[in-house]
Amino acid sequence: HVQLVESGGGSVQTGGSLRLSCSAIGEGLGRYCMAWFRRVPGKDREGIVVIDKDGRTNYADSVTGRFTVSKDLAKNSLYLQMDSLKPEDTAMYYCAAANVGWARCGLRSEYNVWGRGTQVTVS
Repeated sequence: HVQLVESGGGSVQTGGSLRLSCSAIGEGLGRYCMAWFRRVPGKDREGIVVIDKDGRTNYADSVTGRFTVSKDLAKNSLYLQMDSLKPEDTAMYYCAAANVGWARCGLRSEYNVWGRGTQVTVS
């Protein structure tokens, strides 16, 4: 089955930008709902954005207007462009995949393939 590997995290100043990548290995992303989540130690994992196989998206209010998700099926990769970063965006960021349709794309419990995460620190 598909494996996911995130990259692109790092440290950035408030107001800066980062672009996270999620590379899929072993299987194409085309039929999956994909999502970005983030987690701060001591808090629940937060869903940031989902994108289904047709490109429909749904963003969390906390990132709407600042973050943009995209995917490149030719490169079998998912991306998260993060602009106007704030200290509260500091977290470990994870990409995840779910083999479901749009109706279930927003359900965290459906995501059964996860990457190991990439750390984003905003100061």
